[in-house]
Amino acid sequence: MGLGDKISNAAEEAKGKVKEATGKMTDNERLEAEGKIDQAKANAKQAGEDVKDTFKH
Repeated sequence: MGLGDKISNAAEEAKGKVKEATGKMTDNERLEAEGKIDQAKANAKQAGEDVKDTFKH
């Protein structure tokens, strides 16, 4: 996995954490859920990239 992919996944996860925290602070359940989904997507992408890396080596 390239450095750009790692940075992109980390940025997407961070964006999700911010959304989730903002949703909690404002009692906005939809925003909180979106944040959790963003984090899950980033984690899934990271896991997929890790699998690719395992088979490359």
